[in-house]
Amino acid sequence: MDRKNIAYSILELAFISEGDTLQKTLHNTLALAKEAEANNYKRIWFAEHHNSDSVGSSATSIIIGYVAENTATIKVGSGGVMLPNHSPLIVAEQFATLAHLYPNRIDLGLGRAAGADQATAQAIRSDFFTAARLFPNEVAKIQQYFSLENKRASVRATFAEGIDVPLYILGSSTNSAHIAAQMGLPYAFAAHFGTNYLQEALKIYKQEFKPSEFLSKPYTIVGVSVYVADTDEEAEKLFTSMIRMYISLTWGSSDLFQPPTEMTEDLKQMLLHPALMPKLKYSFVGSKETVKKQIKAFLAETDVDELIDASAMYDINDRIKSARLFAEIMKEIAEDTGHV
Repeated sequence: MDRKNIAYSILELAFISEGDTLQKTLHNTLALAKEAEANNYKRIWFAEHHNSDSVGSSATSIIIGYVAENTATIKVGSGGVMLPNHSPLIVAEQFATLAHLYPNRIDLGLGRAAGADQATAQAIRSDFFTAARLFPNEVAKIQQYFSLENKRASVRATFAEGIDVPLYILGSSTNSAHIAAQMGLPYAFAAHFGTNYLQEALKIYKQEFKPSEFLSKPYTIVGVSVYVADTDEEAEKLFTSMIRMYISLTWGSSDLFQPPTEMTEDLKQMLLHPALMPKLKYSFVGSKETVKKQIKAFLAETDVDELIDASAMYDINDRIKSARLFAEIMKEIAEDTGHV
């Protein structure tokens, strides 16, 4: 790891805890965003998912507006908008509107997946699979709508022309790395659930990167999950809610987010299951001292520019405390490397 300053951010799915409502969950999300802003997080992104009892972030652009309206400086955006679900014209109009309301604070992260099962993807957009194959073209359409040159076009997203909305390419495989590199855009890899291709994808992106009007050199963001508490045991207990969520999703259920339990031997063994281990590999769990060592090792291994924390906890107070402790860790790492 070199002496560059590593940014840190939050990726939020608005998991709905058992006993909570969507309204309370979104209010909690705002509380988390305010805590992140107070602790110098760079951004908070919201991920688009559909047809799930447990994920409350399906209407991504609406949540972005809600959080941006009630914060002041933190960047707010999508992590991401699943572009094959949408018309590029409508996406450009929505995010341009947000950017006019909240200047220099809105990010547009774009993914190629559905954020849903196949039947739901078809229900969202009948030509979803065609749009997915044309993903780079669809991204280029959005860029065109945001360009000043589009003033002369017959189809315009009028208020998008010339507005500053940075685009990011999201992915969990090597395909997205090629696309981000060729388009000269920043690249966000979802290592919080798709670990197998992390190193290869980062290598491809950096080797193939072509400078563009948007970005002069590669910029990498990697999603991880961070659970920090006063002790290792307490953090492991908080982590059990996510383990059980992944168990539920892996075997076809969609339960609400469950309260934490003690970390049992059975749960530890489940972490070694081939269906779960790759998804939870980059989960950093423990006290500040423990997680700091894990984070420093990961940064040395990957040389990324930014970490985005995709953890979830049953109790918002535990999530806020973990976010505050993670910020302290990142500040200490910056001090240790001489970059403050």
